[in-house]
Amino acid sequence: MEIPRDYDERSRFDAFCKAVLRNEARSYMRSLCRQRKHEFSLYAVPWEEMDKLRTADDYPSDSFVFSAHGYDLHIGNELVAEAFSGLSGQDQSILILRCVLDMTDEEISRIIGLSRSSVQRRRAKALDELRMKLAAIAPKGGKK
Repeated sequence: MEIPRDYDERSRFDAFCKAVLRNEARSYMRSLCRQRKHEFSLYAVPWEEMDKLRTADDYPSDSFVFSAHGYDLHIGNELVAEAFSGLSGQDQSILILRCVLDMTDEEISRIIGLSRSSVQRRRAKALDELRMKLAAIAPKGGKK
């Protein structure tokens, strides 16, 4: 049996290819092992963390917008929006400035032009009126 002249060269190339493939397989297995150390099942994630991953699409048509002094209050609940729309314009302005911008009664009084105590009274009265309207619409906290 005769050995071809380039047999030695082919054998070295064959050994080189096998070594490359073996090293690539080892590298791939190490990489998978490293990944598995950092992976975990989604069933192991607490609900509080899952809530952070969740998003909700908010569209302008899904909420009712009330404006006062260039600031908007978006209300997504139709019953709350209906009750809020029943308030006077000035009471709406006071609540918008308070809820959206978290302004104090004194800051609101400077913008609206009323005394601080008048703003405080109107705000308290408007909130009580909202509570009464919502309680009348949805008794027992809206649960049926």
